[in-house]
Amino acid sequence: MHSRHESAPTDAYRDMPAALIIADRDGGAQAAADALAAAGLRIIGQMRVADAAAQLGSGSLADVIALDAEGVSEDLLEPVLAQVQAQGVPIVATLDSEQLDLAAAMLGTNAQLLCRPTPAERLCAFVLAKPAGHGVFHEASRDAHGRRLQRLNEEVARIAEALAELARGETPLPSALREPEPGYRGPDDALSAETSPHEIRATIRARRMRERFFAGDLFADPAWDMLLDLFAAALERRSVSVSSLCIAAAVPPTTALRWIGALHDVGLFERQADPTDRRRAYVALSSKGLHGMQAYAAAVKRAGLPIV
Repeated sequence: MHSRHESAPTDAYRDMPAALIIADRDGGAQAAADALAAAGLRIIGQMRVADAAAQLGSGSLADVIALDAEGVSEDLLEPVLAQVQAQGVPIVATLDSEQLDLAAAMLGTNAQLLCRPTPAERLCAFVLAKPAGHGVFHEASRDAHGRRLQRLNEEVARIAEALAELARGETPLPSALREPEPGYRGPDDALSAETSPHEIRATIRARRMRERFFAGDLFADPAWDMLLDLFAAALERRSVSVSSLCIAAAVPPTTALRWIGALHDVGLFERQADPTDRRRAYVALSSKGLHGMQAYAAAVKRAGLPIV
């Protein structure tokens, strides 16, 4: 491990939460360093992925771990993920899409997973990972990167603060994720209406066909696309991996991962371990999510409308 600081830190700097960078790529390490500084975390060291498992085994003083694993083989990554998880601190991991299933299985809910993140998404992840009780933003740094980091702060400050408040429970969830208000609900036997996986798959295909005629981002609706995909999978009695669900969301992977976390937090998704492979985990509808999708499909059919 080696320090990235060349001058004596100020008291204010020492008060910032500490972050450790694990990265092989210079570009990945620099991107993490820029975002950490902009989010108000001090970097206490950096290590290579190959050295991380052994060095983390002796303990870490970091409050947040930034892991850049792009291009790292699964054989090398697995022991690092095990040691990172054992630290019990927030983790922000930047991954290839092929690594998502392994990371989701081993890191659980204490991690924020990123895949091809934008600078704003990376910064937001570190703001959310920052330990409670610290201010959201500090002055970035006084070195040559100061002006660039200040512009980055200004660009994403509003969205980062909103996400941080949401994570701390200070902002109400979007209405689409709230518990439904009490009101009339059809009789339970309405759930008996037959819905076939073929119907749901046809709906998904129709939704994807819009992208042949219009810009795809006009219709971005990752929460509903994932609910439909998991509903079809439940009817087919099929398991869905994190990486497959990200593809079904039809949005950039980091956006999909953020929505998977949000839908898990409100009780619509649940994580299921693979009983034969601890390195793999699946996502499925919870009983609450499955009941909601069944009730929706039945209500639509009673009204003589298509599932959309």
